[in-house]
Amino acid sequence: MNSFYIQLHAELADAKEELWAQTQIDGAEAGKKILLKGEPKDTDSVFVDEKGERIFQERISRPAKLVVCGAGHVSMPIIRMGKMLGFHVTVVEDRPKFADDARRAEADQVYCEPFEDGLAKIKGDTDTWFVIVTRGHRYDTDCLRTILGKPRAYVGMMGSKRRTAIVKDQLEAEGFEREVLEAVHTPIGLKIAAETPEEIAVSIMAEIIQIKNSHAKSGGYSSELLEEILKEDECGKVLATIISRKGSAPRGVGTKMLVCGDGRIIDTIGGGCVESEIIQKALLMIRTEQEGFQVCKVDMTAEAAEDEGMVCGGVVEVMLERVK
Repeated sequence: MNSFYIQLHAELADAKEELWAQTQIDGAEAGKKILLKGEPKDTDSVFVDEKGERIFQERISRPAKLVVCGAGHVSMPIIRMGKMLGFHVTVVEDRPKFADDARRAEADQVYCEPFEDGLAKIKGDTDTWFVIVTRGHRYDTDCLRTILGKPRAYVGMMGSKRRTAIVKDQLEAEGFEREVLEAVHTPIGLKIAAETPEEIAVSIMAEIIQIKNSHAKSGGYSSELLEEILKEDECGKVLATIISRKGSAPRGVGTKMLVCGDGRIIDTIGGGCVESEIIQKALLMIRTEQEGFQVCKVDMTAEAAEDEGMVCGGVVEVMLERVK
């Protein structure tokens, strides 16, 4: 088993710093991977090192976690949408009946206890998204006070301007910096004139998606993909990663797909003819046991793009690595 993936799995379990991966693209050591902690000096996705060789670099995002404080009417569609979008969803609610509603909505974890106690069990990290949708500003204050002491990607709080102002003023009086309080997303969600619980949930999740996807150079390994990589079996596997894109390529840099020799495909790099061509190249690597690393370009010409129903063409550069 490649020691890089063993180390990655261990670090993701309890990462306290940002994780970055570098893969050498050119030269005699093409395919060599290293894991870095903290922010690197050069954060470009692809850069040239002192030897004149290209390096692909990506921030390794941890599995996205959504923490919902409160389990009222708005929380139910938030939970369902969070699950649909691939978040691990945790709910904190102090009322047993409402906590049961969250369980029925298929939240992964539900803490039925006072908000501060439930939140104390959640570590938080830069891939944890906090949504405060409680029944009153007293509970909002308890939640926000606790959350601001944790690492986080986002915290948003539902409520009127007056209600959220009361919470911020109280916490400022307790010693929290105003700049930190103003970074809280209030009113929560994108402005889409939402009215129903479902529409409000859409606006909240849309804001989270907008912020999450604006994080440059983020890559990552889904739990299913990493689990399959770590599985020791006789099935050959090739990991495909987009390292550059131009035009209307469907997925961003860092997107991954695992191609297994038994025909299974884990995750996607966008579908269509781009993905189909990459799958064929990966299967050829597995079946012929050719080189364990290569970088290839897939050019979606205007004609091919039209056949796929796309408005215009694009070019993606994909790194293929045999996983041992």
